[in-house]
Amino acid sequence: MKMSSSVQIVLACSVLAAAAAGVVLLNPAADKKATESSGIQQAGNSYAITNVRVFDGEKTIEKTSVLVEQGKISAIGTDIKIPDKTTTYDGAGKTLLPGLIDSHTHTYGDAQKDALRFGVTTEMDMFTDWQLLAAAKKQRVSLEKVDQADLWSAGTLATAPGGHGTEYGMKIPTLSTAEEAPAFVQARIKEGSDYIKIVFDDGSAYGPSVNIKTLTPEVTQTLISSAHQQNKKALVHIASYSEARQMIEQGADGLVHSFTNQVADAALIGQAKKQGTFIIPTLSVSGSLAGAGEGKALADDADLQGYLSKQQSTALKTAFPKQWQNPKVLENSLTSAKLLYDAGIPILAGTDAGNPGTTHGASLHGELALLVKAGLSPVETLNAATALPAKIFKLNDRGRIAVGMRADMILVNGDPTRNIADTRKIDFIWKNGYRLERLKTGEAASDKAAIAPVGIISDFEQEKISSRYGNGWHITTDQQMNGLSQASITLVPSGVKTSKGALEVSGTIKTGFAFPWAGVFFGPGEKPMQPVNYSNAKELLFWVKGDGRSYSVMAMSGAGAGGIPPSQSFTTSDQWKEIRLPLDGFEGLELSSVSGFSFNAMGPEGDFGFTIDNVEIR
Repeated sequence: MKMSSSVQIVLACSVLAAAAAGVVLLNPAADKKATESSGIQQAGNSYAITNVRVFDGEKTIEKTSVLVEQGKISAIGTDIKIPDKTTTYDGAGKTLLPGLIDSHTHTYGDAQKDALRFGVTTEMDMFTDWQLLAAAKKQRVSLEKVDQADLWSAGTLATAPGGHGTEYGMKIPTLSTAEEAPAFVQARIKEGSDYIKIVFDDGSAYGPSVNIKTLTPEVTQTLISSAHQQNKKALVHIASYSEARQMIEQGADGLVHSFTNQVADAALIGQAKKQGTFIIPTLSVSGSLAGAGEGKALADDADLQGYLSKQQSTALKTAFPKQWQNPKVLENSLTSAKLLYDAGIPILAGTDAGNPGTTHGASLHGELALLVKAGLSPVETLNAATALPAKIFKLNDRGRIAVGMRADMILVNGDPTRNIADTRKIDFIWKNGYRLERLKTGEAASDKAAIAPVGIISDFEQEKISSRYGNGWHITTDQQMNGLSQASITLVPSGVKTSKGALEVSGTIKTGFAFPWAGVFFGPGEKPMQPVNYSNAKELLFWVKGDGRSYSVMAMSGAGAGGIPPSQSFTTSDQWKEIRLPLDGFEGLELSSVSGFSFNAMGPEGDFGFTIDNVEIR
């Protein structure tokens, strides 16, 4: 995961808490409807594909046939014998691929379903609720019919108190000393972690004003050694060149991000090659940090659009705050990826889905395109999302189209070994040999949020703090994430012009949480985080005066959409001034599903105070 804003943290927490722990089975009736509409009936998990181009994970085989029996590949070749009454697909003009593997995700809620709907049959998770792991292990060894991708996970990551990973609303164990590391690793293995994820990121790569608590090199070294003693890979989240160098020197098996503040040089490449380090550059997130609009382009892609849920589409259109965006981030990441690959460093395709501008499943297709943009060939790129991660993570039953392998496969129109965008032209997806029901999400989404009234929300002239609709005004601070910042709201007399009242927001920003915040939140729905429809509105208006600080307004879509909510900033002075924020200036905001506006102070440390009046939507 990259950096997060305070409000994303709240949303991520609520989504994560709702993650399903069990295996969800397909609806047989719906599956029958899907197969009938395709013109081909497939009963069970045995079938054949003839006359098809196969990319087997490493190389291309032209015009061959593949037989699947009871969920596993049993024969490949031009002259294989296909048993009578076997469901058979004609693959002329199409390409059969192994199910895709996303080597860096954060899995919660419907993530595994979303992934599978786009041909990602396996997710390598880098931090989620460890209580999901028992069910995940059970699912991935089974050949039962499921409608979600299989999951491997680090479970709980290793981080410092108050460091990255502590901001997502759930209490996690942390460590401060090297002496704690062996017990920490053993505890994660007992919980079911497949590998150990370590955070070594002080925030310096994001800008001079960012300071994040992180583990010391002494602690990371002991964590890596302890993981290896337990026969587990040690994977490290880094963001800067210097952090990458240190972790490679310490023997990290893989870096789960690219460093973005400079390009790889001969010294780092030599170290990585000597140590056998692999890299998951997560170019999708680099694109979001660069403000490159990669996520929005995926949301608008005709081959993907119809299968994106509304929440996925919204997440793809969100972005990191503009003050964090730097075009060099993507440029450096792309250049480094090619230099590392050319030197023989394994490069794996991973999206870091769950971050702004990303979503599970669809973003892997964008990641593949970015790897090709970096300079890898389409075949090399497909290998980075199939056989190579299977080899590195020892996923011995997948990642290849070969006899004995599990029949996790996708059939696409065209030839992605020549044009990588053809991975998006999905015809069929099979998981454990069963064909996936792949209905367009838009066909099922019929309910819309109620149209919200335009005009004044609050003029603060009543005896109590109130709003003309919605669930009103509420204090919001990082204390819900165990932070220390404080806020209070109170009515004061003499608002702007002839107004009889205004809302004063005051408090203190304190260190204690990685990204401290405090302020006031307005919820337009009848219940907290219930969305309303502002499609008929154009702008948010309010009057403000204050202490001269800069503040931000964040706008949230839906009841828990992933990604950082878009924001716009405003400044204050000791004189009233009108602020007019166009709603289309909240980049990625889904106007038909707005769940709130948050007026925040977010640093630096110290007291703050501002007063707002005559808040309205026009």
